[in-house]
Parts: sequence; structure tokens; C-alpha cells
Amino acid sequence: MTTRKTIANDPDRAPARSHLYAMGMSEEEMRRPVVGIASTWTGTMPCNLTHRELAAHVAEGVRAAGGMPMEFNTIAVSDNLTMHTPGMRTSLVSREVIADSIELMGRAHGFDALVAIVGCDKTVPAAIMALARLDVPSVILYSGSMMPGRWRGRDVTIQDMWEALGERAVGRMDQSELDDLAKHACPGAGTCAAQYTANTMGSVADFLGLAPFGVGDIPAVAPEKNAAAFQVGEIAMDALARDARPSRVLTEDALHNAIVSVAAMGGSTNAVLHLLAIAREAGLPLEIDRIGEVCREIPIITGLKPSGGDHTALDLWRAGGTSLVARRLLAAGLLRENVTLVDGRRLVDVAGAAHETPGQEVVASVERPFKRRGALAILRGTLAPDGCVLKLGGKSDFRHEGPARVFDSEDACYDAIQEGRIVAGDVIVVRYEGPAGGPGMREMLSITGPLVGRGLGSSVALVTDGRFSGVSHGLVIGHVTPEAYHGGPIALVRDGDTVVVDSAAGTIDLLVPEAELAERRAAWRRPERPVERGVLAKYVMTVGSASDGAITV
Repeated sequence: MTTRKTIANDPDRAPARSHLYAMGMSEEEMRRPVVGIASTWTGTMPCNLTHRELAAHVAEGVRAAGGMPMEFNTIAVSDNLTMHTPGMRTSLVSREVIADSIELMGRAHGFDALVAIVGCDKTVPAAIMALARLDVPSVILYSGSMMPGRWRGRDVTIQDMWEALGERAVGRMDQSELDDLAKHACPGAGTCAAQYTANTMGSVADFLGLAPFGVGDIPAVAPEKNAAAFQVGEIAMDALARDARPSRVLTEDALHNAIVSVAAMGGSTNAVLHLLAIAREAGLPLEIDRIGEVCREIPIITGLKPSGGDHTALDLWRAGGTSLVARRLLAAGLLRENVTLVDGRRLVDVAGAAHETPGQEVVASVERPFKRRGALAILRGTLAPDGCVLKLGGKSDFRHEGPARVFDSEDACYDAIQEGRIVAGDVIVVRYEGPAGGPGMREMLSITGPLVGRGLGSSVALVTDGRFSGVSHGLVIGHVTPEAYHGGPIALVRDGDTVVVDSAAGTIDLLVPEAELAERRAAWRRPERPVERGVLAKYVMTVGSASDGAITV
């Protein structure tokens, strides 16, 4: 990869220097190490609104440490604004586009080091994937969560909005109340305010060692955030001096620690997709069953929405943040200490420096956790031979057996729920929503939210080859593989078939004789749909299985 240093020193690069002069750069500045600052700012959602300001403070930190910052931008897609629309098909696709765009800029401009400013869901794993490809000294800056809203004397988040749709449908809330809640649930800039996908992946960046512990905990609008961004600029220059490139930080031990953090903090099912994808990019061995093995052994020690309790990300920051979580997990021997963090510290240094607010009730001990069972489980069986992901959310092991209610799209299922056609004991099967079949593997929050709002969250199972928002909870099983589009068993399910989910056994089975399934398989034809064009067409042709991270390489 071409390095920036050749521009200042090579006589033949005078034309390149001409453009740098055009931007006001001096000869002395051209000779400095150049730090690329990749911002995922967008004015289309609250999640990333602060990124331009943060980039400016990172740049100041780089300059103060003797470097030359160069900012650039990439895209981001709002899961909440696209939910239950065709636009949601672009969400997971955007992970690949973001990763590719950061990689392309890094390869094109030969930055000596990189800082990636990330926020909403797909931007975090995408940036990590790109940094792993480029392998220059790099730092992740997670921009932080929004504050919780207040409504009728209680903290509320976007989770309350989606569940309110179900409450409205059964008459526990009217439209005026729903509209009033919408005005209060999201009070300002930042990512969704609890341990949903964005904050899950923000924590993962800490435990992977690519983000400085504690910086991501600071809420997006807190005054301390800008000073932390300045510090990240300085850390990037120090990482360059120490050659702390991702290949030296992102190790098997760091990946193990990240999986532990997801389980212990009640994280999102999307983390499974993203950890698999990150491992592939970093050249590290990781199979989906390994994630299940780790999660089975780790209790939930944070009382965060939606899986551990009713606390928000703001509460976690005030309690002591991810550093305090690391202290608890390290003390219990659940983390691997032989890791290098991008800021030069060791895990024992992070744990030793953790500040625990006296009387805090957000981070528990491993011995007395909020929930004994971990956040996620991996299931296999006749319905998902290649695996699927159960959002256990700390619930006790359970067995659910019921008749299948089959839908070939999220939209058809949503209508059935809102019309009251789903009853306790059912197993909803939503298919043709996988990575290729959707395309884009839409999230099912428009289904899980109303189910919970109607009081069916613990009595109706939802099985899909799509995926779930980090906000989702209930008896939800996603990422079923092989997906329906590729003729997996989920494509053969019919209304009334018996489906059995057994979390203790780690199984999900379709109780239909093999001879009958063979007849259905012979008769199955992939449903026709309009021909995709552009980026979605490329995605369908290149995307792999969800059990392998839904990557496109």
C-alpha cells in the first residue's frame, strides 16, 4: 500500500503536493504522519449526528501529538427509520458498503494510521472489518448513546415505542398517547439508549481492544465526549509509534473476550453475525457453535434493557461503565488477560482503574448476577441444520412446542398479529427474509414489539431466517440456516406442522416425517420476485450464510 510519506519526499509526486497545497497544507505538515479520520456522520438519524464535531476534536488531538489529520466520510443506514419498510433491506448491506468504503479510502490515500468514528448498528462492525483489512495502527471511537427519555415519570427508550404498537392494538393505549410517547422517547442525539445492537457493538469494540475502555460509555451529548475525542487523536498517534495495528490487537483471546462481553451484558443477536464477520476479516477461527458454548457459561451481570433489567446506557456510564464490567469478569477468571489494548494498557490496568459509583445497582458480580443464564444460545436441528440464534435474554431454559403459522414475509406476519390471528402457543415462521432471500435480512422488530405489547412475548415463539433488532425480546429465534431462499428446511414448513424449540438441548426441530419432507422438497420452487438491480442484486449474488457472518467475500 502506498504510504503518505512518499508525497513529501518523492520529486515525482509534485503534482500530488500541488493538491495538498490547495487545501492549505504546508511543507512541514506534509512530512508529518497522516491519520485518516473516518466519520460515519449522517444527517438522516440522531445516532451519528455528533460525528462531525467529534472528528474535529480528534483532529485537534492528532495535531497536538504531531500528526496530520485528514477527515473523510462514509454512509450509515438507520434501522429504526427503515424498520418495517423496504428500506430495512439495506441495513445489513450497508455494513459491507461501509467496510468497503473505508478500506478503499485507506488503500487509496495510504494513511499512516486511522481513527474510525462509529455509532449506529452496522457502522461499528463495518469499521472493525475495514481496519482489519488495512492493518495500520487504528482506533475506534464509539460516539455514544442518547439519553433516555422521560414519559409519565419513567425512563423510556425506542423499545417502548415499538411495544406501544401492540398496546394500542389491544386498547391499552390510544393514538394520542402513542404520539405523545413518540415526542419523549428519544430526546436527542446518540444511539439507542440501552443494550441494543449499537451499544452491544460499542462494548465489543472495547473488549476487542480496538477502542479505549470508557470512552464509548460517555453519552453522545455529555460535555466530556469532546475531550475524550481529543484524547483518541492522541492515542492514534501513540498507537502509530507503538505499531499497534489490528493484527496485533485483534487476536483469538480478544475475540473470546468480546463474546464474553456480549453474553455478560445481555447483548444483541446481531453480535453473532458481526463477530463471525470480524473473525473472517481478521483471519481468526470462529464457528457459530463456539459462540453458543461461551454464552452458555456466562451469566448476565448488567441490569440493562432489554435482557438484564430496566437500566439504560446512561446508568451504566454513571455506575462505572465497561471498565467495571471488565473488572467483574476478570476477577471471576472469565476473560483472557493476554491481550494488547490499542491504548497500551492491559486488562488488569483497565480493571484497576475502574471507578465504581458507591451504591450503584447496574453492574452485579458473577457470583450474584442479574440472570444466571446468558444472553444468547445457538440451536441446531431438523429446522436449522446449519444453526440459528436464540435470544435467550437470561431466561431459564424452556421447551416450546406448537403449531406453525407460516408467513413468506415480515409484512404478512405483521398484519396477522395486528388483526389478532396469532394466539398463545403458536410458532410463527417468517421466511424468505434471509441475507439473499430478503434480500438483506430484515429485522423483525415490527413483529416482536407488537407481540410483547399484546402480552404474547412469552407464549408465542418466532422463528425466522431474518434477524432481530437489539430491542427485540421474547421467544425469538433468528438467522435460521440454510435460509428459505436456498431451499433450507424452513422453506418446507406448512401451517399446522409441529415445531419444537428446546433451549436446554440446543435443538429446534420440525416434527414432519422425512418421507413427507422429501416430497415437499421435490415440489419446492423458489418464489418468483421482481429482479433486483444495483447494489441489492450484487448482494444477492455474493452474500454467504448467516451462520458464517453473512459476509460478501
